[in-house]
Amino acid sequence: MKKIALTVFLAAIGLTVVSAQNLKNLTKGAKDLLGGDKVELSTAEIGKGLKDALSKGVEKGVNELSSTDGYLKSMYKILLPEEAQKVTARLKAVPGFANVEADLIEKMNRGAEQAAREAGPIFAGAITGMTIQDAMDILMGADNSATTYLRKSTFQQLYEKFNPVIVKALDEIGANELWKNAATAYNKFPMVTKVNSDLDDHVTTKALDGLFGKIQEEEKNIRRNPVSRTSDLLKKVFAKQDGNRNQAKG
Repeated sequence: MKKIALTVFLAAIGLTVVSAQNLKNLTKGAKDLLGGDKVELSTAEIGKGLKDALSKGVEKGVNELSSTDGYLKSMYKILLPEEAQKVTARLKAVPGFANVEADLIEKMNRGAEQAAREAGPIFAGAITGMTIQDAMDILMGADNSATTYLRKSTFQQLYEKFNPVIVKALDEIGANELWKNAATAYNKFPMVTKVNSDLDDHVTTKALDGLFGKIQEEEKNIRRNPVSRTSDLLKKVFAKQDGNRNQAKG
């Protein structure tokens, strides 16, 4: 009986020693088994990381579109509205209007490039005002969740800011006068539907569509391309998104 008790006592001591000596190894093994040594992020870290990512994406998008040919020679090039295309096609044979379509398109895009410079501070305000819950919803959302949030939060404000800039730009570079002259000439043709000589709303709306399209590009890039995550915080924040996506696939 004494031998049995002694054996049990020694075994218990042995297990305790083994456990103490190998605690770190056992913990590491468990973490590896569960997917690595993942550090839980605080909501504040998630919010800051997402805001940093959005700020960088917005800055890059705005800078690219506001540069010379940012709209004109990109996939966001602004074309004439359909009714205007009918006008310019009809006027090609009229002296003085042979190149009216190309001239209008260039001038419209130059106006959009000027207006895009006004977007940065408006986006910055929307990003700063983002709540923690907004950030969490965006992080775990679709590839365009941040862009959708910004569009909803800023579109009207951006329109009000863009429109006068575009009106002024189109006036300064002669686009409005050119279109009004073209529309007036077209409206003199018999049996045609009279066209509106106002380009401002069309250019403003298309300029904003292009701006949000560019931001969506940048958002998708940082979500899908780990190389674009240029800080430790961004890597940690979007690793959380990656982990959730992998679990959903599994």
